[in-house]
Amino acid sequence: MRAASVSDYRELARRRLPKIFFEYIDGGSYAEATLRRNVADLEAIALRQRVMRDMSRLDMSVTTLGQTLAIPVALAPVGMSGMYARRGEVQAARAAKAAGVPFCLSAMGVCGPDEVAAGAGLPPWYQLYMLKDRGYMRELLARVKALGCPVLVFTVDLPVPGARYRDVRSGFTGSSGISGALNTAWDGLTHPAWMWDVWANGRPHSLGSVAGAVQGKHGRVTDFLSWIAKNFDRSVTWKDMDWVRETWDGPIVVKGVLDVEDAKDAVRAGAQGLVVSNHGGRQLDGVRSSISALPGIAQAVGSDLEVYMDGGVRSGLDVLKAMALGAKACFVGRAWAYALGAGGEAQVARMLGTLKSELSVAMVLTGCANVRDASREMLDAQV
Repeated sequence: MRAASVSDYRELARRRLPKIFFEYIDGGSYAEATLRRNVADLEAIALRQRVMRDMSRLDMSVTTLGQTLAIPVALAPVGMSGMYARRGEVQAARAAKAAGVPFCLSAMGVCGPDEVAAGAGLPPWYQLYMLKDRGYMRELLARVKALGCPVLVFTVDLPVPGARYRDVRSGFTGSSGISGALNTAWDGLTHPAWMWDVWANGRPHSLGSVAGAVQGKHGRVTDFLSWIAKNFDRSVTWKDMDWVRETWDGPIVVKGVLDVEDAKDAVRAGAQGLVVSNHGGRQLDGVRSSISALPGIAQAVGSDLEVYMDGGVRSGLDVLKAMALGAKACFVGRAWAYALGAGGEAQVARMLGTLKSELSVAMVLTGCANVRDASREMLDAQV
């Protein structure tokens, strides 16, 4: 099967990956209502087709936080992506660099920032989760800063992990004893290509950024959600942005904002950007979709900071819709994780090429020669 769309990459990943890892990335929390809503609400937005306009020159680039992006897309932080392909974060970062877009490394990634920077030839954007151990956090931020990571993506919507029922059913969480071990082993053995690529040749399987803080488990990826529940700091407030600034003096993007008042707080706290996001429908189920929250937030903060969006983006058409509603760029997560699981760096590169091609067609057929000019006028108000 040759992938033509993100849904095709999803199917290829489903075939290649052990069930526990496919369900982990594919699923959402609880009944997955928000997960479905993210996609459905984007699909429901109708573009306004325009014709007989000079579209001989297209400009799909945007400049944000001092960087020029070839297309308005960034690879969002995706935890444990090193379990989808051998040293997966490095492979995805290389594909992102070749496509001219940023790669944001998950704090829960298998590969650490040093390895990704060396392997891709470019320091990644880095995701920050706040741990209770502030001494360790200070050391981590200093290390990331010294490495040259240009942007800190402070993810604020995971003080506690949402209940992800698919992970329980698959055995990813809560599986113990001989029965659980046998099921997990069988899951791997029935996917030999993955076993050879990742399990046999993709070690070490540790959480590269926070392995030193995972006491007693040496950073292993097994049952790391329970470790999150014990070690992530629930007491974090906007005042903690001052603490982050003690070590980090570069741009900070706050990720996980759905409410206008929270967006205003991010401005007051000195953030340079925010990502309108519900964590891909993986946290509080039943909340609104990211795309439905985007226009109000973009209007409320104006030009005070850069507004990005993630959640449900599956095509270049979706990217243009988000731009029309106020996003500076889109973070894509599952799209690149599916492609990585389907076949590593080459498939991530092809997926990014597909997004670019889809965006190009959408721009031509809506009469938008410069993606930076995208506005509500490109949307069909009759639908």
